[in-house]
Amino acid sequence: MGVSEGVREVAWLDCAGGGQVVVDGSHAFIGHMDAPHGTSVVDVADPRHPRIVAEIDIPAGLHSHKVRVANEVMVVNRERHGEPPPGDYVGLRVFDAGNPRAPREIARWTCGGMGVHRFTFDGRYAYISPELDGYVGNIVMILDLADPTRPQEVGRWWMPGQHIAGGETPSWQGRAHRCHHPIRRGDRLYVSYWHGGAVILDISDMSRPHLVSSIDTSPPYAWPTHSVVPVGPSIAGQRWMLVADEHVAPLDPGLSPEMPSFIWMMNITEETRPIPVGSFQVPDLVGKRNRLMTGCHQPIETIEDTEVAAAWFASGLRVIDIANPHSPRQVAYHVPDPPPGADRPLSNDVFVDGNGLIYLIDRNRGLSILERT
Repeated sequence: MGVSEGVREVAWLDCAGGGQVVVDGSHAFIGHMDAPHGTSVVDVADPRHPRIVAEIDIPAGLHSHKVRVANEVMVVNRERHGEPPPGDYVGLRVFDAGNPRAPREIARWTCGGMGVHRFTFDGRYAYISPELDGYVGNIVMILDLADPTRPQEVGRWWMPGQHIAGGETPSWQGRAHRCHHPIRRGDRLYVSYWHGGAVILDISDMSRPHLVSSIDTSPPYAWPTHSVVPVGPSIAGQRWMLVADEHVAPLDPGLSPEMPSFIWMMNITEETRPIPVGSFQVPDLVGKRNRLMTGCHQPIETIEDTEVAAAWFASGLRVIDIANPHSPRQVAYHVPDPPPGADRPLSNDVFVDGNGLIYLIDRNRGLSILERT
């Protein structure tokens, strides 16, 4: 049952560890961390009794740890996770999910390097983070799935320095600056760029995305930028975005080791000049050195209220009130019990459905379905 305040466990489902969970209608879709588990479909019509109704396997050396579903189309990533079979591919798989109990593959989109890491999908366009030949690290790409059997590139953007085949030279080491995760709102893409920080792109012309602004916090902080999420409602008549750093892969282990990753609130009323005004950290972690994957991982990716659920790795679920962006505060939490075979929980992703139920997937094992009390 774990330890909770302001949250109650509705059910726990024993399943392979996951990187992402999303809910569409009466089904939850889980992207798993490790082969042979690729994607699972869970019937949550009765959330007290979830049950797996479909499973899609994946070969060793790959993983499909991300999944999106909209308009009866399911998209999953294929990313290198070791040594894949000779002749296999990385990129995306597209499924007809009209019958969630029997998803049917209808397309493959391939790329180079490690493949596609994270992406979002709105039912027409996919906003993805592929690796491509001629570039160093993942870039931003928009795919059109108007015909989901034939995904077509619409546009791409990269941080200057990534296009080495075009004669550019990065000012950073290795793949430190790379697209991690694009999220669309209106004609903007809010993009986390790992140690390249947070980026806002204008996609009013999708064929030619261009930079509106960017802000980078590492250094002085050690942690890479994982998610950049626009806040839907205005607060105090102004616009905001939430920026979550991830407690992995420090830029330099000597930078701020006593400060595990946390969430920033940034004012983007003048979007060409994002201004950090507040932050949130789990109170128990303040001022302590913690092993990796104890601090922040990621929040929900659609924020339409001032209460935000976030997956905080070994610190479980944290529900944060951002009504005062200068001083976000914790209003609820749930730390699951360690799953079988693990010494601690590792809450990796969180999703809140239309009924307010919270779905929390563990990186090692298990799905928790929770509700606010």
